[in-house]
Amino acid sequence: MVPVIDPCSFSSSARCTTKHLNLMLHVDFESHVIRGKVALTVEMLEDKCSSLTLDTKDLQISKVAANGQEAKFALGAKHSFNGTPLEISLPFELSRGQHVIVEVTYETSPRASALQWLTPAQTAGKKHPYLFSQCQATHCRSMIPCQDTPMVKHTYYAQVSVPKELVAVMGAVGDGQEPDPQDSSRTIYRFRQAVPIPSYLIAIVVGVLESRDIGPRSKVWSEKELVDQAAYEFAETESMLKTAEDLVGPYVWGQYDIVVLPPSFPYGGMENPCLTYATPTLLVSVIAHEIAHSWTGNLVTTKSWEHFWLNEGHTVYLERMIARALESEQYRQFKAIGGWKELQDTVNLFGQSNPLTNLVPSLKEVDTDAAFSFVPYEKGFAFLYHLEELVGGPEVFMGFVKSYIQLYAYSSVSTEEWKNYLFTYFKDKVDILKKVDWDGWMNTPGMPPVHSLPSQAKEEDLASFSDADVKALSSPQLTEFLALLLHQNPLPLSHVKRMQEVYNLNSIKNCEIRFRVEMILWVWLHLCVRARWEEAVPLAFQMATEQGRLKYTRPLFRELYNFEKYRQEAVNMFLQHRAAMHPVTAALVARDLKVEQSHK
Repeated sequence: MVPVIDPCSFSSSARCTTKHLNLMLHVDFESHVIRGKVALTVEMLEDKCSSLTLDTKDLQISKVAANGQEAKFALGAKHSFNGTPLEISLPFELSRGQHVIVEVTYETSPRASALQWLTPAQTAGKKHPYLFSQCQATHCRSMIPCQDTPMVKHTYYAQVSVPKELVAVMGAVGDGQEPDPQDSSRTIYRFRQAVPIPSYLIAIVVGVLESRDIGPRSKVWSEKELVDQAAYEFAETESMLKTAEDLVGPYVWGQYDIVVLPPSFPYGGMENPCLTYATPTLLVSVIAHEIAHSWTGNLVTTKSWEHFWLNEGHTVYLERMIARALESEQYRQFKAIGGWKELQDTVNLFGQSNPLTNLVPSLKEVDTDAAFSFVPYEKGFAFLYHLEELVGGPEVFMGFVKSYIQLYAYSSVSTEEWKNYLFTYFKDKVDILKKVDWDGWMNTPGMPPVHSLPSQAKEEDLASFSDADVKALSSPQLTEFLALLLHQNPLPLSHVKRMQEVYNLNSIKNCEIRFRVEMILWVWLHLCVRARWEEAVPLAFQMATEQGRLKYTRPLFRELYNFEKYRQEAVNMFLQHRAAMHPVTAALVARDLKVEQSHK
């Protein structure tokens, strides 16, 4: 078997592996830095080891020690997006199987790509600042010197000092709090993560947070202005957890909490163990996705970002099996159709021959943020669904998924290992599996075999539109209906105007249950701008700037930029709001709007 090498990491993961982190973090809101000390328990995988390499990015390293002895260190050449290797020379030699505790004292940069510091004005309460981290894919190295690769999994213990008026939560189980003995104006919060995780799943949030119980093992955290609404929105969490357990086995993480972040968080959700990130725009169906990650991604993890589809393809598959159990097979099919259209849009955006649309792309000298797309999600799901049909249906294939999770739990896996186990599990169906176009699925850019698309209404059909068409639809169903339209050729302006006249979709902006309807409003505005309906442009600009979720902000800015009459206004609006955006969101929107070239 060919060993997997992570092209996105400098760390010496073939020679040694981190087993545990002990973190002491001091959060400084005035300087926008975290001053930290991390003790890494590292196991040697080779004999005669006297050095090791960690990943860093924009960190100031002040001291390194090994088993209490001072160790020499040097920072290597800075890479444009992968950071800087930290080369550590041990004051002794170690053999395979031996452990060393490496302590690194450091400080983050105010520009750390993993951290977003919010002013009081950017919060719901308007009185206190706020901090949250986002380490996926390769940003943990800007917060902690570590082996920042998913092939290395470790436990951790953390002590976090914050101003006493604030609360800290992490992707771990809380282990109490106490006044900071060094500073009476601060509190230390303690956390324990006993299940091995990759570095990208380390998460910290600091703010004026309150919690509400939403189940026997779940709380929702948020600013007090949002916490009761959030508790209402995520009341179904326990039933989803139980359904997932019925499908793939016990939930091993203990607590399943959700924290609703401010609107600038760039992703819909993030599956940090014990603490799922959510935004006010998150649909409950996305929580099913993050719950599924507790098994696929968190418990069984890709060995490198080139095999990311193992995380996301299986998670989308499991998410839709949860929907099947809670709703119906028809609903699962409905979601799958929408996903296929998302994949088509992504392939069209990247280009049919772009190697980043491979299921297993090469990421050598590729920024993982720039490579992020729906491909590993929806091409991955499409492939698993294809295999499901070949081997005998959802119940048969779920047997494999559950067995795969049990076999590789607590470890990291490559596509080759996954494939070998697929053939082992379905040993009576090897002839069928051998007929699969493996190279076409894994290593060929573009779309898998094309599915037929729903037909579009003709001009003479417009009179038959009725508000009864959508009144019976739930919020998720209405969202999927509009999303399907979004993936067709641009709707004629007459169609869009007739839809507004009959369905009054613009009024969604005033709906009380804002959490669920923002997705509907986004899809609707996307349709309107694509149809070049000028009345919708102000609303589209408003939505593109009042929240920061990549799924909403980036496509809306891109569509507004493509509307030539409003191109310069799109650029100006972006520049006006850029400082308040998450660094990842700002960088990707700037690229779409060609801002870097024209606004040096």
